[in-house]
Formats: sequence, C-alpha cells, structure tokens
Amino acid sequence: MLKNKDHASKKENLAVTAVALQDHILHDLQLGTLSIAEHSKTKVEKKENRSKSLKRDAKAVIDTGLKKTTRGPKVEDPEKEYVLDPTPPSLTLAQKLGLIAPPPLPLSPDEWESVKQRSILHGDSMQPCPICKEEFELHPQVLLSCSHVFHRACLQAFERFTNKKSCPLCRKTQYQTRVIHDGARLFRVKCATRIQACWRGYIVRKWYRNLRKAVPPTDAKLRRKFFEEKFVEISLRILRSYDTNIEELFSEIDHCLAVNRSILQQLDRKCGHEITDKEWEEIQVQAARHEISECPICLTPLSAQGPRPHPRATVLLSCAHLFHHACLLALEEFSLGDSSPFHACPLCRSYYQKKILEC
Repeated sequence: MLKNKDHASKKENLAVTAVALQDHILHDLQLGTLSIAEHSKTKVEKKENRSKSLKRDAKAVIDTGLKKTTRGPKVEDPEKEYVLDPTPPSLTLAQKLGLIAPPPLPLSPDEWESVKQRSILHGDSMQPCPICKEEFELHPQVLLSCSHVFHRACLQAFERFTNKKSCPLCRKTQYQTRVIHDGARLFRVKCATRIQACWRGYIVRKWYRNLRKAVPPTDAKLRRKFFEEKFVEISLRILRSYDTNIEELFSEIDHCLAVNRSILQQLDRKCGHEITDKEWEEIQVQAARHEISECPICLTPLSAQGPRPHPRATVLLSCAHLFHHACLLALEEFSLGDSSPFHACPLCRSYYQKKILEC
C-alpha cells in the first residue's frame, strides 16, 4: 500500500511539473511578456483613466454649479527618463515551484545609473543602432539592463520577430528597458557644432577675402594680378565719377589721328625728296666748314683727307656729316631690327640721304 501511495504521489508530482513547465513555455510564447505589449497596455489604461477623469470632472461641474478654474495641461519634460517595465511580471507556476528561476527584481535608480555609465563608457549612443545601422538622431532610444542601446522602434520590431525578450547583442533574456535621450543630446551637440563650424568658416572666408582686397600677396604673379585688379577698379571708379562725352572723345581721337597723319606726310616729303647736285655742293661746303678729319664711327682718318695707301670711300650725309662708307653700311646692317624704313644719323639722329664722295 505504501509503495502504491509513493508511486501515485510521484506520478502526481510529475504531472504537476509537466503542467507547470507547459504553462511556463506557453507564457513565454505569448506577447504579454514583451515590452511593446506592456507599453500598449499602459497606453490603453491611460486613455481609459483619462476618459474616466473627464467624466468625473463633468459630473462635478454639473452637480455643484461652481466655476472650475481651468488649468493648463502639465508639460512633461521631454528629457525625462523612465522605465518601460517598472513592475516585474507575475510568476508562473514553474517559477513558484522553483523549477524555473524567477525574473530579476526591478533595478534601483543607482543600478540604472551604473548601467548607463557602462553604456556611456562603451560609447553606444555615439555609434549607430546595432539593428538598423542608422544614427539615433532624435528618434526614441532605449537602454537595456545589459547596457546595450537600441532604437525603441527597432527593439519592438525585433521582439515581434523573435516573439521573446532577448537582447539582439548579448542574448540576455528577461531584460529591463529604460527610455533615455543620450543619442538626441549628442545629435543636438553635433548639429550645433556643424552650425558653428559653418558660421566660423563663413566668417574666416569673408575676413580672408577682405584681407586679399587690402594686402597685396608676396607671389609675383599674384601680386601683379592684385595690382591689375586694383587699377581696373580705380579706372572704373573714375569713369563712373565723371560724365564722359562720347562725341567729344571721338572728335579728339580724330584730331590726334589727323595730326599724326600730317607729321608722317611731312616726314615722307622730307625723306622722299631727291636732293639735287647743287644742294649736294652746298651740303659739302657746309661739311668742309665743320673740318671733320676722322670718321666718327671707327675714329680713323677719312680717305678724303690726304693720300692713303689703301683709300676708303667716304660718304656724305644730307645732314652734312662725313663717315666711311663701310662703317656706315655696317651700322645700317646692325640696326636692321628697327621697324622704321629710314636710318638715322649716328651724330644728330636725323633721317638722311647719302652720297659717296670720290677719293
């Protein structure tokens, strides 16, 4: 009889254990333990409580007839951090019997602070979300009790997909979730830094442009360009400051061209006039009065002055100057680079005609 009773009690214990484990497995497979479901429950409860409070307020106004002072809605702090699951889930039968370890107790504020400091030390909020690989920016952000940080929407989608609470990185189950705003603060600091950098860059570029306009550069090419731009700017400023009469300017240009044409015509008449023999005699008499005995080019005696063993031809210019013919030809060849069709006398710099004198 005792054996049968022991056997029956063992069977009952096995049955209770099996039922407890099955209940625990079914409880884990349901979405009731997920943070998103709990959050949605709290939302529904908040809406119901709000509607009940509004009904109570309406009844109070009708019953009393007193004027109720209207107060504005309480503005919640957007930077406030809060826990999504402040109360632990109810224990299953297996956990009550000690077959499964119970869920951890809610973390205290000090424990949450240590978890957050560990996350800050790892720089999780400065890196992209491990699930979507995007920056946190201003999107809602959650911190798990294992110190890992995710987008709130990404974590909720991961819980729906896996149908259980398990950290996507360390696979810790039954974690606790806290809403934080470290990523949003870092993103604001980054945006402010970028705005300040853009503004400082604009100020520096503006200062540099003003400096380039005022101080000439040291490089030769840039210095030349700098002064050319300055000259053009000053010229345009002068032209804008005066009223230019176009007709008067064109008439002055025509007058200058007419004067230049008359000078060129006089030069052509002077150089193109053929000197007669009588005029050459007068020029030769004038040259004899100068008593020129040496060639001004080679500084040797002229062949026309006394007998020489090898006489050299002497040339007389229309300006009454005498030279060796060979020296004058050499000088003319030397000055072939000059663009003028006429040659100038080496002494008086006047255009000449020449005549070779007999030895």
